[in-house]
Amino acid sequence: MKRKLFWIIAILSLILIAATGCSDQEKPTISVLNYDIYIDKSLISQFESENNVKIKYDTYATPEEMYIKAKAGASNYDLIISSEYMIERMISEGMVNKLNFDNIPNYKYIGEDFKNQPYDPNNEYAVPYFWGTLGILYNKKTVDASSNSWSMLWDENHSKRIIMMDSQRDAFAAALKLLGYSLNTVNEKELDEAKQLLVEQRPLIMAYLTDGAPAIMVTEEADMALVWSGEAVAAISENEDLGFVIPKEGSNIWIDAMFVPSNAKNQEMAEKFINFLCSTEATIKNINEVWYSTVHTEAIKEVDEELLSNNAFNIPHEDIEKMEMFRDPQKFIDLYTERWTEIMAK
Repeated sequence: MKRKLFWIIAILSLILIAATGCSDQEKPTISVLNYDIYIDKSLISQFESENNVKIKYDTYATPEEMYIKAKAGASNYDLIISSEYMIERMISEGMVNKLNFDNIPNYKYIGEDFKNQPYDPNNEYAVPYFWGTLGILYNKKTVDASSNSWSMLWDENHSKRIIMMDSQRDAFAAALKLLGYSLNTVNEKELDEAKQLLVEQRPLIMAYLTDGAPAIMVTEEADMALVWSGEAVAAISENEDLGFVIPKEGSNIWIDAMFVPSNAKNQEMAEKFINFLCSTEATIKNINEVWYSTVHTEAIKEVDEELLSNNAFNIPHEDIEKMEMFRDPQKFIDLYTERWTEIMAK
């Protein structure tokens, strides 16, 4: 009798497993590629539950890495969130689909200042997600920031206490702006001068990091770091002795946006997810998770006063006037990559 009961239980278990498997397989799936730590993860499970869909979520560290993943095409991503200059490149290479904005009614909440940008001048391919800038996170107890200059990152008094980004466009941006050049230069002489500055800086550097610099700054193991503005907001919220400088020479103003690659399998569901992320509720959750400046006209009204008083979140207009947006340097990017590789090999 026990043996018979065992087999009945085993058969019922197999039936249940098979039924569950079929249920999962029947769910539509979308594959999403995003920067790491750049979404409130509860929004993924919420969307899955509300739409009976499965989200396959993948991450990357830099726009260049994203491009390689998307170009390989192995994962057939349905939705990618990335930087404007790489979106511009992918559009020019036919790697991005036009969006059906009938499926994205919450697009109405995207501020006009973030539309009609050079990477997508007719607002056909992408929906802005967050925006921000590049600057210096520093310890107010150990660093004199009165110069308000990129030269702070070359201060020998802080040797081995400086963190740089492991990101060629961002690292070159600091050097190029310090030299008075455009961060989109396609002049080899200017690029070589910037390379030389970065080579001279290399002995002063504690580490080149894509992520992790804010945590090191919070524990005061470093004096300053090249960071994105949202990282500065998060770090300052944990250590009031930290400050953020947007250097007087000017900086980068960036817009990260959501788009559907040309080899997407489920564009309609991807557009539905974009619309969900553009809702006021989802945007507020995202702001409270990633701390970057919002493109959302309604969500900004619900941001608390403390956050609005932080210059890394509410970036002053006078600083914005001196900023440039990264553009796709097209084939010249190979010259950036070549020089960056040489710097890292020193």
